[in-house]
Amino acid sequence: MKIMVTGGAGFIGSAVIRYIINETDDHVINVDKLTYAGNLESLVEAIKSDRYSFEQVDICNRLELIRVFKEHKPDLVMHLAAESHVDRSIDGPAIFIETNIVGTYTLLEVSCEYWQELGEQRKEAFRFHHISTDEVYGDLENPEGLFTETTAYQPSSPYSASKASSDHLVRAWQRTYGLPTLITNCSNNYGPYHFPEKLIPLVILNALEGKVLPVYGQGTQVRDWLYVEDHARALYKVVSEGRIGETYNIGGHNEIQNIEVVREVCSLLDEIKPSANGSYNTLIRYVADRPGHDLRYAINAEKIKKELDWYPRESFRTGIRKTVEWYLNNLAWCKRVQDGSYQRERLGL
Repeated sequence: MKIMVTGGAGFIGSAVIRYIINETDDHVINVDKLTYAGNLESLVEAIKSDRYSFEQVDICNRLELIRVFKEHKPDLVMHLAAESHVDRSIDGPAIFIETNIVGTYTLLEVSCEYWQELGEQRKEAFRFHHISTDEVYGDLENPEGLFTETTAYQPSSPYSASKASSDHLVRAWQRTYGLPTLITNCSNNYGPYHFPEKLIPLVILNALEGKVLPVYGQGTQVRDWLYVEDHARALYKVVSEGRIGETYNIGGHNEIQNIEVVREVCSLLDEIKPSANGSYNTLIRYVADRPGHDLRYAINAEKIKKELDWYPRESFRTGIRKTVEWYLNNLAWCKRVQDGSYQRERLGL
């Protein structure tokens, strides 16, 4: 199959592409605008494959999307392109509305027109898979509750509101136009190649530099942590075997308070790369909480386990060790992201 992956230079998108190239015989068309979070250095091995193609295209650009569909003729679309950092959405929501809502609308329009013109057999096989987040559900007040695929939407941030909007658009195109769509909503991802502004890589890199480790509020917010390579495997399962029109929640079965995540990273660093200044835990500082910060997310992932026989292979303990070790072994990659050289070189600066 030819699979178009939007946002394939991002954290989750690059994991999906690495999985497809390494574990299947499928071809990939990576469509990415290459914003600050898009890094082709996360795809060094995949780029060497003759089954990989790249198009630097903004999903809001309708004419360019039409060209890409016409030239590459994909069998499946996996839509991951999105602005995704909550803090950035609070500071500047406009780009989230543009990319996550208008971009998804544009991609749906072009995909639908392309699908309608396919021959009968390829039309029957075509799928549009929209990758979303559990943040669309808002926050769980009941400590025993879990998000299911029928949980009502109650987004809290401009980011989650824009993703909720895109989910609704995808369902509308399936219901109104018959476009064969699938939606997945995932919990917090972590793992290799995560952009350093996110919690876990930020803690690792700040700790190594002896910088403060900021924790919002008292760090009591609970998240369900999903190893990114487990997520990539789940996404491929859904796009290739999932039922049209269905939603699948993908979770890691690892509910942990943010402060415990930070402490676990510090503990691993104390073990693997101890500091002469004592435990990294001494760098933890509590800072003013994020506006509208949700307290708890937790995923019920029974549906994908029952229907598609998927479950996470990594526990948080095994996955976070792999993650910390990856960052320690790839500090050059981190440095190039932190100093911006990964962007300057692709621009020829």
